[in-house]
Amino acid sequence: MHSCFRPFVLLFSVATVVAAQEAQSAPSSGRAVTLDPVVVTGQLDQGRELILPNLGATSFLIDAQQIQDQPEGEDAPFNQVLLRAPGVAQDSAANGDLHVRGEHANLQYRINGVLLPEGITGFGLELDPRFVSSMQLVTGSLPAQYGFRTAGVVDIQTKGGGSNGGGGVALQTGSFDTIRPSVEESANSGNLRAYVDASSEHTGIGIENPTPGTVPIHDSSDQYKAFAYLSLILDRTSRVSFMGSLSSSTYQVPNTPGLPAGTSPNGAQWIPGNFNSSTLKEKQDEENSYGVVMYQKSAGDLNLQASAFGRASSVHFIPDPVGDLYFNGVASDVDRSLRSGGLQADGSYGSGDGNTLRGGAFLLNEAVAATSTTTVFPVDGYGNPTGPAFPIADHQDLHGLSAGLYVQDEWRIGGGITVNAGTRWDNFESSFDNERQLSPRLNVIYQPTDATTIHAGYSRYFTPPPVENVSGTAVARFDGTSNAAASDQDDPVRAERSDYFDAGISRKLTPGWQVGLDGYSKRAKNQLDDGLFVQTLILSAFNYARGRVQGAELTGSYAKGGFSAYGNLADSVAKGEDWNSAQFLFDPADLAYVRTHWIYLDHDQRLTGSFGTAYRWGREHGDTLLYADVLYGTGLRTDATAADGSNIPNGGTVRPYSTLNIGGERSIGLGGGHAIKMHVDVVNLADKSYELRNGSGVGVNAAQYGMRRGFFGSLRYDF
Repeated sequence: MHSCFRPFVLLFSVATVVAAQEAQSAPSSGRAVTLDPVVVTGQLDQGRELILPNLGATSFLIDAQQIQDQPEGEDAPFNQVLLRAPGVAQDSAANGDLHVRGEHANLQYRINGVLLPEGITGFGLELDPRFVSSMQLVTGSLPAQYGFRTAGVVDIQTKGGGSNGGGGVALQTGSFDTIRPSVEESANSGNLRAYVDASSEHTGIGIENPTPGTVPIHDSSDQYKAFAYLSLILDRTSRVSFMGSLSSSTYQVPNTPGLPAGTSPNGAQWIPGNFNSSTLKEKQDEENSYGVVMYQKSAGDLNLQASAFGRASSVHFIPDPVGDLYFNGVASDVDRSLRSGGLQADGSYGSGDGNTLRGGAFLLNEAVAATSTTTVFPVDGYGNPTGPAFPIADHQDLHGLSAGLYVQDEWRIGGGITVNAGTRWDNFESSFDNERQLSPRLNVIYQPTDATTIHAGYSRYFTPPPVENVSGTAVARFDGTSNAAASDQDDPVRAERSDYFDAGISRKLTPGWQVGLDGYSKRAKNQLDDGLFVQTLILSAFNYARGRVQGAELTGSYAKGGFSAYGNLADSVAKGEDWNSAQFLFDPADLAYVRTHWIYLDHDQRLTGSFGTAYRWGREHGDTLLYADVLYGTGLRTDATAADGSNIPNGGTVRPYSTLNIGGERSIGLGGGHAIKMHVDVVNLADKSYELRNGSGVGVNAAQYGMRRGFFGSLRYDF
């Protein structure tokens, strides 16, 4: 058993023993207070929903059954599940990158109402769909309780131990050397509930292939994940809970054969045939963990939840010490770690006159340690090596302190009208920036009939830069070397401030058929963005002085009996002007162009679509599922060439793409709650070769092709 799973196995074992002892020692007299854990849990869950509603925002719900009706089911990477939501464009799987409504990342993840602090590589791959009971992607004009990361909220409700306990073991295998064993277990004893989930994965396509070939070169990945949730009901109105996660991943960085080399480690000109780019051996290791303790109290119209949390995250990029010098003139060993901890408290009170008051506070302290050893050549004024390579060591410590307070009032006026007005105050202090803002929020919901809902809202947003993505390296120390920047200008990365407008309508055409249309517009100062500017897979943050994002989303779904279908089509345009921070990252000609020209953001995709259908029918001892879905995109941005031969940053796009996926599942009941499930999938059925990135564009360091056709099958035993 992998060492990262042992704390969770131990925790689960101790909890089970304690619960059993409590059950055995409980008095049998009438003096004992008997609670119905199922009823109490449901009441507390409803109370938690009252604390943090999504009034006026746009939300897309995905439950456990919908996850199962998608490619690879609960074995799929978490970011692949979110790609089936409206307005979500795909990017690199290495960082779990997602672009929601024309934003680069800027997502916040909440589990059972608690905001998770960010890690260096985000949450796209750390989370596991297996522990999801249901989740929502919340976008649009967010109410005042949501701050800092505002492109969208991924709000997850976890499995928490079924009323009868149970679990399952599963094994998935398939193309690209894929093998994914997993196990989950839930148990309850009296007022104590527990759930644990653990899985591992080996694959030969951990990061997107930089070539159009079927099998990438040097792209194996091993990943381990574990999650645990414990909940103890104290009385009819309160409970205390714990949840925690560990993950560990190792990635080989895939190679592109046939690249021309430049210099040799002794500074002389490269001799043809001395090195082969297909044999490079770069890799990256990632470690992530978090833990949360929560206390909830729900008594009448008063609902409270308080939590304390901690997180550790690290990334270590290990270069090919000789090959990187040959091909890039630089070999960088980069080790970056993040430690963070904080507190969160939220509450609601229903006054009984149509008003519900809400408020809360949030505090997060972050510390980042960035250590690197960069091997470089000394160069002359023309960039030619003048001697043997030598290392430059660098260490930087960064910190960030984020604090937020909010209040809001939900007022049910009558006539189907609800107004949710509030404001929040956010403060951000760091090694490189100190800023604060008061942000009003207003949402109006009008429901003229049970079948029609209209909403409109305005939100002022304050988005601090991610501390873990801010470069703390002293740029000038690389002057006169092969890693010298074109400029030493390095203005600090600033917080983004924006005005966001959103309006939409949803209508139930029939009991099973629902459609929706939503439009949004954002205007920003110091528009934040991220990019990969070196060989590592670690993002670097920067600002545009001005930004604007706008778009519309059309959604539809239909369900009747065992048949269901959905369709999402989103139009989005995201632009920025004038890079006003971290200028050393950019080519001087591009920097001058963007100073006076609006350009598309590199993650802008004009049209994004997802469409799917599933049919499930039952039999006496089981059921059968068949599904098909399609992902579509007009392509992310790439550089273009003007008529005079100059470069236009992000002026073009890669070609449009679409992928068709099909699959099915057969479940056979064995009695007594036991069952066997067989799941099969064909991903990219037509075996299309399509680009996500072509290697050019702002902050794009390599070409990336989507996965070719893959066959996957899994076998699960439920007990």
